[in-house]
Amino acid sequence: MNATLIAVALSLVSAAAYALAAVAQARLAGRTEPSTGVLRMLRRGAWWSAVGLNAAGALLHVVALKYGPLTLVQPLGALTLVAAVPLGARSAGRRVTRTEWRGTVLTLLGLGALLLAAGGGGAAHRTLTLPEALGVGGATMAVVAVLGRPGSRPGLRHATAAGITSGVASALTQTLTVAVTDHTTGPLVSWRLVTVALFISVFAMGGLLLAQIAFRRGLGAPLAVVTLANPVAAAAVGTALLGERLQGGVAGLVSALFGTAAAVGGVILLSRATAKAAGPAAADTVPPAAPAPSRVVICSPRARHRQPRGAEAVTSRAG
Repeated sequence: MNATLIAVALSLVSAAAYALAAVAQARLAGRTEPSTGVLRMLRRGAWWSAVGLNAAGALLHVVALKYGPLTLVQPLGALTLVAAVPLGARSAGRRVTRTEWRGTVLTLLGLGALLLAAGGGGAAHRTLTLPEALGVGGATMAVVAVLGRPGSRPGLRHATAAGITSGVASALTQTLTVAVTDHTTGPLVSWRLVTVALFISVFAMGGLLLAQIAFRRGLGAPLAVVTLANPVAAAAVGTALLGERLQGGVAGLVSALFGTAAAVGGVILLSRATAKAAGPAAADTVPPAAPAPSRVVICSPRARHRQPRGAEAVTSRAG
């Protein structure tokens, strides 16, 4: 079978696993108080179910990177968003809205344009050197530290950080996979591979925790940001350090720009749909106001006519 077809098939199954994991994390976030600590969350079975699904998706993603380049495999991760939208709606007991369908279709169009620009080349056999791996890891940690600072809209910032860490982890995973399977790149045990493996572990777990925090704002908008930030970060590493390029020259560049614009438009639509869906749900959670006490005047009609002006009626509180 063609290596490109294998990479696409593995990426599709990986996206489905990631979508199920995202829905599980969003449901867990909806049942968890914001003040709940990480250690308490780690004792919940739902968390480990999400971890298992993420691990399955990551394993399939690693194998896909063996058969296809980052510029091909990473954009297919956007299908996670497409699969998670109907799964999330079904989990919430509602139907997918028209806005969500339009956002999904627009995201698919953008994904197709990006795939055309990515081309069908085989997997890149160039790997990161130790200085390059240290530079990528240090820059990623600095960006995540800035995005994780206290401030407004923490959910979207945490989602961006989660997407960046996941994308960089994928780029580092390609280096580790090629180095292990292709013995011409150097020894199996070296400071370079140990450093890359440590960065992959830290970024993979960090991205999972950051996504869990981001999903407290809902599923659609944070997942859309994660889905877009992931391939952008991976493609940045691939094109800058691994020698990967977009195909088709000017036409490929135009296709990539069109795909990016369409994907951003789809994300905006999905974000608006998420906000509308969250509005009624938030309103349902507001407790009804306590009934105001009523004043009942107790007097007979005859006594009312005899009551002098300025006299106060005898009242009692009902309820």
